[in-house]
Amino acid sequence: MSRVCFFTGKRTVAGRSIARRGKAKHLGGVGRKVTGITKRKFKPNIQKVRAVVDGKVCRIKVSAKAIRMGLVQKPPKRDYRPAEKATG
Repeated sequence: MSRVCFFTGKRTVAGRSIARRGKAKHLGGVGRKVTGITKRKFKPNIQKVRAVVDGKVCRIKVSAKAIRMGLVQKPPKRDYRPAEKATG
């Protein structure tokens, strides 16, 4: 399964990481120089949660932001008690 939020559609996006060296001009240096550019990925904070979707309880992948925003409706707690043993 892909790393995509069920509600917000957040997904992994590509970017670059820029490595620099030197001292900034306003701090008295000769300026910052780029020494390397590498590819990187920005991954969303995806969690697997049990949620009610269309009246059914199922596991979905949602971002932490969607959980904080209240978009996820959690299923009700089960009130489970084992059956009484029949004596006789």
